[in-house]
Amino acid sequence: MPMQTSTTTSPLFSATLRPDRSLRAAGGWIGLAVAGLLGLPFLVAVPEFILPGIAGFAIAGGGLTALSWRLSRRAKLIEQITVWSDQVEILTTGPRQEKKLRRLDPKKVRLVLKRDDNERTLAMHLRQGNDLIELGGFLAIGDKSSFARAFGRALRKARQS
Repeated sequence: MPMQTSTTTSPLFSATLRPDRSLRAAGGWIGLAVAGLLGLPFLVAVPEFILPGIAGFAIAGGGLTALSWRLSRRAKLIEQITVWSDQVEILTTGPRQEKKLRRLDPKKVRLVLKRDDNERTLAMHLRQGNDLIELGGFLAIGDKSSFARAFGRALRKARQS
């Protein structure tokens, strides 16, 4: 029977971060349609409002189109963070962006949290020497707090091993 030389280890922590998708352009389009239906009688009743009304709807439609395009591009951002006992891996991918893999030593890296007056996590950074790497900049505040708690716990565990 051949001897097995490879071992499989599981990471201490692994997370795939994607942008918060609570803001959707569909709600804006529905709001614009409702405003159009409610505003149509006023435009018909007062002909002087037709040109400004149409211009306002055109500007709002252009803004919603730009927002939809931006949100669809942003939804493709992904950060994969894995904590092993000997290294921290950060893989960043996005639209029109090369995959970027960073490997850091968990004993040399520090988790830096930026908080507001109510102790909510506003930003998370990893600091190693002079390098400062932001993690999950696109996450919602609540998601940042829970991720920072779990990631900090895994980082402490990696330092101890």
